[in-house]
Amino acid sequence: MAENIYVRRANYYETDQMGIVHHSNHIRYFEEARLSFMHGIGCDVSEMEKSGIIIPNTDAYAKYHKPIRFYDRVYIEVRLEKFNGAVMRYEYTARLENGDIASTGYTTHCFTDSSFKPMTLKRKFPEYYKKLKDNIWREE
Repeated sequence: MAENIYVRRANYYETDQMGIVHHSNHIRYFEEARLSFMHGIGCDVSEMEKSGIIIPNTDAYAKYHKPIRFYDRVYIEVRLEKFNGAVMRYEYTARLENGDIASTGYTTHCFTDSSFKPMTLKRKFPEYYKKLKDNIWREE
């Protein structure tokens, strides 16, 4: 299983007038964590796109628990919860350095070809299918 913790610092430009990270940036943090996770398991999104695989986001949700402030170190845990070759769903937990949960959420994605026609990876790209299938999160 690939490393599923992505670490970053909150940038000043991501904050609002109240000095906290704007809520829209949590979804961006989730995306950064997902891309890092996928790269770590051998499913680099830029390489997948060169192969003709497009991965649209079909759903995104975030729940905010505690504010993230400028320069806070944020630890985003990413888990591939569901994957069937045509659709995948990731769940995220963003924590502050003290362990407090800043936000939780999920994103859902499908696979299409370059003309946005839906496809499944199992038949056309079995190597990517296996890498993702092997990394579905399982509670131990």
